[in-house]
Amino acid sequence: MGNNKVRTLLTTLGIIIGSAMVILVFSAGAGFKSYIEAEIDSYGSNAVFIETRVPPTTQALANGVSESINTSTGTTAVAITSLKTRDVADIKRWPNVADAYGIVIGQKAAAYKGVKKNIMFWGSDPGRFQIDKGELASGRFYTEREELGLSQVAILGYELARDLFGEEDPINKIIRVGDLNFTVVGVYEERGGFGPHSTDNVVFIPLRTAQKKILGIDHLVTVIAQIEESDAAEATVEDIRAILRRNHNIDDPKKDDFLVQTSAQALNTLGAVLAGINFLLIAVAAISLLVGGVGIMNIMYVAVTERIGEIGLKKALGAKRSDILSEFLLEAVLLTLLGGVAGILSGAAMAFLVSKIAASYGLAWDYIVPLYGIIISVSISALIGIVFGVFPARNAAKLDPIQALNKE
Repeated sequence: MGNNKVRTLLTTLGIIIGSAMVILVFSAGAGFKSYIEAEIDSYGSNAVFIETRVPPTTQALANGVSESINTSTGTTAVAITSLKTRDVADIKRWPNVADAYGIVIGQKAAAYKGVKKNIMFWGSDPGRFQIDKGELASGRFYTEREELGLSQVAILGYELARDLFGEEDPINKIIRVGDLNFTVVGVYEERGGFGPHSTDNVVFIPLRTAQKKILGIDHLVTVIAQIEESDAAEATVEDIRAILRRNHNIDDPKKDDFLVQTSAQALNTLGAVLAGINFLLIAVAAISLLVGGVGIMNIMYVAVTERIGEIGLKKALGAKRSDILSEFLLEAVLLTLLGGVAGILSGAAMAFLVSKIAASYGLAWDYIVPLYGIIISVSISALIGIVFGVFPARNAAKLDPIQALNKE
């Protein structure tokens, strides 16, 4: 096999690609999880997230299926309008709740002096500034008085301020959001994120202004609360659910039109989603590894054919079947291990590139190559070498020395 390095490289390509994908999947998953953890931590470890959802249908309940759609993702045409500012007020008054605020979200064009950009706007009351850990680069937060007065004031995300104003100071300048003029009172420091949904591209405005003057609604999409004692988090979450069921006239928990999660529960949900995605991607990598295994088996059959005289001579000189079997099996395992190591190095390099790209967007994306990913990749490579190398090795071991020498 050493005489045909190109053929050997092409044969192990499937192993290299599969191993690289395994490392990349585990590394990217760990990096993405670190980013999400940082995002959730920006609300504090004691945050509670309350979102609207479409409750299960009567038929689904009858069938024992809990089907519901989270409306905060915008993936359903059904609008749940039961989450109100009254809910926020009642949650705020509850023991062990330090503060809470409501959020509505929309999309408009923001413009300043001919520069125009499609953006997301978030309407939230000033309670946000007590919970969210974001710091201002300049200016101030809007006040409760401005919230109650439906004031047209805005805080800009870092990237949006840069795109609209360049080097000009945005504070006290007038921008247009949709059909309304807003006075910029603050600019957030850079927080990182991808695309238009990054908070660096968001306009933050008073909740009532967003509800009454832009969206024409009186309900909320999300409520975020901050609890005081984390030891009582689960009990407080149950109390919040009870408040919402009372306010929404829900007598059956299965018909909840909301979802309440602590930071820890949100991370667990994320972990389950990531595990599912990782499983699918690993399945794709497994196909590549299997293809590589078939390639290894083929090249080993070719090696047996090319070295048939060598095999016959060794057996004539006293080599046992087990010796020939071990030799060819070891060669197959070494081939797959070499492919696995090359794949690990390639996957680690790609993961490093992903982390650098993420960092260029300001994301807290750690470069992580988990040890378990390396162990799994090496183990699978060795296993493939054994499984797909054993058949050619057995064929070599079974060769009759006289027939082998005659064929040579």
